[in-house]
Amino acid sequence: MFNRLVGALLVVVGVTLSGACWAQGFPNHGLRLVVPFPPGGVTDLVGRALAVRLAGELGQPVVVENRPGASGVLGADLVARAAPDGYTLMIGNISTLAINVATFAKLPYDPVRSFAPISLLALQPLLIAVNPAVPAKTLGELVALAKAQPGRLNYGTAGSSIFLAVESFSRQAGVKMNHVPYKGSAPAIADLLGGQIDVLFDPFSTLYPQARAAKVRALAVTTERRSSAAPDVPTVAESGLANFDVSSWQALDVPAGTPKEVIDRLHAAVVKALASPELKQQFAAQGAEPSPSTPQRLDEYMRSEIARWQQVAREAGVKPE
Repeated sequence: MFNRLVGALLVVVGVTLSGACWAQGFPNHGLRLVVPFPPGGVTDLVGRALAVRLAGELGQPVVVENRPGASGVLGADLVARAAPDGYTLMIGNISTLAINVATFAKLPYDPVRSFAPISLLALQPLLIAVNPAVPAKTLGELVALAKAQPGRLNYGTAGSSIFLAVESFSRQAGVKMNHVPYKGSAPAIADLLGGQIDVLFDPFSTLYPQARAAKVRALAVTTERRSSAAPDVPTVAESGLANFDVSSWQALDVPAGTPKEVIDRLHAAVVKALASPELKQQFAAQGAEPSPSTPQRLDEYMRSEIARWQQVAREAGVKPE
């Protein structure tokens, strides 16, 4: 009995020590960072900026690999099926890690069970802007116009995550506008400039340059705080919809089952990377705010976001497809 107990303890100690020694040698070759979206978008830009800093912290190259398709489903599924060794990372976002649960009837991955969280990375607002011909100088005036003429205004969105954000806004504001869906920000912005749509809700990084050039009129950002990149643009909450707060966000995940020692190593590297002045400057140019978190906090945040957007989808009558 005693010998068996000693033997079991030696096995546990041996496994623990071997895992710790293996983690101390991690990483010993290059890593790949999967971005489940095309190049050029805010998630891709956040990923590329992070990859440079992570490579410096980890002492190994971090190669960005774009795997777009199906609102991030293809890339996320690729990472979910990868070896849980810490060498395959994913930049997930509000779509892949939350809203897809509400809009897809069957996902090939589970945002909570298929991944091990590392850290929240960045938060960005959506920008609400109108064509200059729209007689609304503030968000309050836009709401009043929409209430006075229900169904007259056309608004555009590029993606299910933004559509649900507008549904949340419309329900709280008590307005009815006509939805015009787009496959990307570029055609949506083109139609806003051309007057085919009146209102556009879009990521700050893609829409604000048009506002800065006075081609569209920026009315509000959707986060609880103003963007440091546009401090003169008020928040939705400041404009009359108390407690309204919608953030587009990115997070870093690895496949479920990745050893804790590896997760801890990656987390420490991410926290240092996000503290870099150069990275902060790169993020700020996209209207993004570095937002490091513990793995546990990211897990809690993802779960709360999943529940939130499932409820919004139900209230909006959105049926998963």
